[in-house]
Amino acid sequence: MPRTPETPPARGPEQRFLVGRRSRRAELLSALRIFAEYMRGLRALHFVGPCVTVFGSARFPEGHPWYELAREVGRAIAREGWTVMTGGGPGIMEAANRGAREAGGASVGCNIVLPREQKPNPYLDRFVEFEHFFVRKVMLVKYSHAFVVLPGGFGTMDEVFETLTLAQTGKTHTLPVVAMGSSYWQHLRDFLRDTMVAAGTIDAADLSLIQGTDAVDEAMSIMRRSYEERIAVEGRLPRPLRVLRESGAAGRTGANSSR
Repeated sequence: MPRTPETPPARGPEQRFLVGRRSRRAELLSALRIFAEYMRGLRALHFVGPCVTVFGSARFPEGHPWYELAREVGRAIAREGWTVMTGGGPGIMEAANRGAREAGGASVGCNIVLPREQKPNPYLDRFVEFEHFFVRKVMLVKYSHAFVVLPGGFGTMDEVFETLTLAQTGKTHTLPVVAMGSSYWQHLRDFLRDTMVAAGTIDAADLSLIQGTDAVDEAMSIMRRSYEERIAVEGRLPRPLRVLRESGAAGRTGANSSR
């Protein structure tokens, strides 16, 4: 939702961090908080199992065609034995987590602390709350072997283009990004092909980094191929260590939060 003039801007840790030059003490304290947040994410998500991250808007309600598509995608991901990971909020994120829960699969969320709009949805087996967007994005990418992108706004665009940039520049293995809701993405695909490729700012081969389909079965087929490649890279899943008070994979009996 847009912020009205009467609504004061948020004054959280991320805004204070990004304000510009500060004292050395303030920068050190921010660095320590960011490190603690990063470690909390690692501890919470290290054993969640093979994940597929679903990106999409918080603004589509139950009954909307794209909400229902995300719900179907969540079910299909869970039936493959994979964990559904989202930003943990409402809308598309809720729908994907809900679908996973309905199919008996694991469902986790990386929630962001915002003054409005972003509250953890009720279909999460485990969620972690982050203050900093960039730490949250690391977690969404780090534990996933594929990504499904449904219609969304600035946040969704930020997430998908960062994911594509990591693959394009070789910072990650090339993981499939599947765009669903083709009517929503058509103008963007035209822009990528007719403007960016034509201007030489991206290569024609870069268009293959994102694949489009509205067929859930086809999306699953694309992701199955990537899963085999990811397992070959990761090897066996680690076991929790009791001495570090680590817990295992995301449960299916209630939400476990970490903040």
